[in-house]
Amino acid sequence: MIPLKDYNPTTRRAWITLGLIAINVFVYFLVQPHGQGNVDPQSEAITEAKFTYAHAAVPCEVTHGHPLTVAEINATLNTNDENACKTSLPASREAFPHKNVYLAVLYSMFLHGSLLHIGGNMLFLWIFGNNIEDRMGWIGYPIFYVIAGVVAAATQFAVTPASSVPIIGASGAIAGVMGAYLVLFPRAQILGLIFIIPVRIQAFWFLGFWFVLQFLTSPSSGVAWVAHVGGFIFGALVAFPLRHHLRPNRTRPTWFYGAAA
Repeated sequence: MIPLKDYNPTTRRAWITLGLIAINVFVYFLVQPHGQGNVDPQSEAITEAKFTYAHAAVPCEVTHGHPLTVAEINATLNTNDENACKTSLPASREAFPHKNVYLAVLYSMFLHGSLLHIGGNMLFLWIFGNNIEDRMGWIGYPIFYVIAGVVAAATQFAVTPASSVPIIGASGAIAGVMGAYLVLFPRAQILGLIFIIPVRIQAFWFLGFWFVLQFLTSPSSGVAWVAHVGGFIFGALVAFPLRHHLRPNRTRPTWFYGAAA
């Protein structure tokens, strides 16, 4: 299901949300290399796989506190061994010994695997993020966004602690934004595609349906859906006790809120 528009006007331009989108797009097109390949730390060629393992969060690395070895990474890439750190492999050196495996959790929030991946994430971020920024403000919103991303990643790590597959994408943080949106704007109208059919539906049903769909994600899809669930629940839990403070005063005239998203 894909949101196309929400009918939920804001009171100001969502500069933080626009900035987050700009950073993600910049990183994807101008920083990340594209093209598969094995990880050879001695090679000067920077392949997509090498860049990802050098910068992205990997559950096994975070839970063990150190980077994967060259053998573990190549086993993951070449034999589809997604739990290579649990497999008995020939001894080898760490592929990226200077990597900070904890800072990588933050870096991962700005990395994406494909045009479809970043395009979908940025669409969701714009439609739901501008309203949450409007209510949380320019300081609270980015703090909330980053913490939601970290909590989402931690949820994925807790469920797949031995995984040697990098976790990348802004979707965990965006799921937190969506959880907050559900609490603050449950009756907001969303125009979206549900099974390619255009539907105008309340946010409560749209986001609730999206949340349920996460549990139906195919295990072979490569989607870190547990992170989505963790981020969404975190966002809802943060927004719920603050809902009376964060919800807008709709007694103000419509023009006060500016244009819709």
